[in-house]
Amino acid sequence: MTTDDRGSAVVEFVLVSVLVVALVAAVLQLALALHIRNTLVAAASEGARMAATTNRSPADGAVHTSRLIRATLPDAYADEVTGGYEDVGGVPTVVVEVRAQLPVLGWIGPGDTLVVKGHALDEASVVGR
Repeated sequence: MTTDDRGSAVVEFVLVSVLVVALVAAVLQLALALHIRNTLVAAASEGARMAATTNRSPADGAVHTSRLIRATLPDAYADEVTGGYEDVGGVPTVVVEVRAQLPVLGWIGPGDTLVVKGHALDEASVVGR
């Protein structure tokens, strides 16, 4: 039996580099998912705030939200944007809801449905009181 270690560095490098690449890919995927989620939440909230102002409708907020999403993400993320009214704790609010596929493998591949909502106090109901 010999104790020659020649060539073992190559094997160690391959084994360690596979783990490092997998770890980096997982961190990048998490960053992408968080970026998409935060962008959709911000756009839905901004759309709800815009729709909650006087002389605006929830449909206006949905259109505004779609424009904001299309400006920062691929167009497919803005396909299912809806606006409406909702009571939150007895307070009338405008709600903008966005349904999108959250990618599991980069921008492509299978995804899971992500639903985010933006709420804002309905100013028309407050002004009318």
